[in-house]
Amino acid sequence: MLVNLIYNSLNFNSYKSLLISLLIIFLWLTSAVVCLKISIFEFPYLSFILLLVRVQLNTGIFIISHDAMHRVLFKKSIFWNDLIGRIMLFCYAALSYDQLFLMHQRHHHNPTGSADPDFPSSPSDGLLSWYKQFMVGYLGTSQMLALISIWCLLAISLGPSSIYNILLFCIIPLLLSSFQLFIFGTYLPHRKLHLNLETHTRSIDLPVWLSLLACYHFGYHQEHHDHPTLTWFELPAARKRSRLLAIG
Repeated sequence: MLVNLIYNSLNFNSYKSLLISLLIIFLWLTSAVVCLKISIFEFPYLSFILLLVRVQLNTGIFIISHDAMHRVLFKKSIFWNDLIGRIMLFCYAALSYDQLFLMHQRHHHNPTGSADPDFPSSPSDGLLSWYKQFMVGYLGTSQMLALISIWCLLAISLGPSSIYNILLFCIIPLLLSSFQLFIFGTYLPHRKLHLNLETHTRSIDLPVWLSLLACYHFGYHQEHHDHPTLTWFELPAARKRSRLLAIG
């Protein structure tokens, strides 16, 4: 009885998304410190592993901000929800939270439609053309200048030899992460091929462990559009329910 009372008063489930996000943020910050100090030429294999880790954590930083845009990162406070999302988007690529919030709302209101900022102007555009438009739409001149300024400040403060570390662990992970998000969150789910007629999207049918590694379950995109108030780690359960309904 006492345990239940304490549990209910703390309401751990309300903080679950926030706690998981804080863990990802901590790992992202820790990895940045380690990676900027490591001698990449002395430890090439370790550097390659750390590069992959940085890509995955960079993607995680964006996923946190994506949950914030759906107001599910911290449901108890919109202020803190949006503040964390705003900070994470800046850390990811100096992006504007307010701008992306509006663009993402347009995407959800009319996926693959003329007002969808994530869909190419020409439906016949291939992967690279679509990716180019995707990047230009989100990463403007002000964001590029901010990123270059941050990287230059890092190089000045850490010394000339840090340029290689910044390239390997900051610049390349950002590019690879953006492509990862594009492939699993835009290109594959929204190609006009076997799309759900109501939401104009589909899910990538991967095992849960591979879906997590691929893009934090962003590939379960049909479920995300059906239930936009679910956090990223709740999507596998929603996907399981979808499969059962399809079978039934």
